[in-house]
Amino acid sequence: MSRSIAILRLLGEARPGLGVKAIADRLGLVPSTCLHILRVLVEENLVQIEPATKRYSLAAGMISLARSVLDGGSFASRVQPGLDRLATAHGVTAMGVEVTSHHSVIVLALSKSNQPFRLHTDVGSQFSSLVSATGRLVAAQGDYTDAKLKKIFSAIQWDDAPTFARWKDEVKLAREQQWALDRDHFVRGLSVVALPCFGSAGQLTHTIVAVGLSSLMDSGTVGKLVHDMRLEVKALSGGQ
Repeated sequence: MSRSIAILRLLGEARPGLGVKAIADRLGLVPSTCLHILRVLVEENLVQIEPATKRYSLAAGMISLARSVLDGGSFASRVQPGLDRLATAHGVTAMGVEVTSHHSVIVLALSKSNQPFRLHTDVGSQFSSLVSATGRLVAAQGDYTDAKLKKIFSAIQWDDAPTFARWKDEVKLAREQQWALDRDHFVRGLSVVALPCFGSAGQLTHTIVAVGLSSLMDSGTVGKLVHDMRLEVKALSGGQ
């Protein structure tokens, strides 16, 4: 099972697909074993093969699996109305983000604003766990050594990276105030606000994120946005 998941993750990152040998080499698998797993995944419509190139890629069956996560009582379905309210009231792009156990975060739900900017993200987009405002919350709640934090931090692709010392100060502030702000660092011209959502065991599981033009987000505007985001987080907690 773990090898199947590893193959699906790899193919999710590889475009326009990979051949058996390339997959086996990257994952350290025996090619015959890799081929067997791929054939099973093809039968389940989770993976498809291009006959001309013999390259494997994700298939439409993955969409059904994703839809089952997004439908019903999932975080994505519960957070969507709140994201729509935030986007409409504040002119921001609002997102519901999952914090995974693989040092990454995934956008599960999205509500776009009518403001004249385009944020290059969509449902399913995946980023480093320490990126932007959500990253400050993850670092604030996690049990990281300075060496580990610095290693992950240095690998992030910023438009205008803060110094590690400044970023650590912002992580400390995020821990104290229970919300975080990234202004112009991850993407120049954009400010990102994130609030944490905790699971039943008190662990950080998700964040609610709002993105807007920095020129329109002064301290007063950010304060009002954070207030409304807190209300949405509280409503989510009550719905669990």
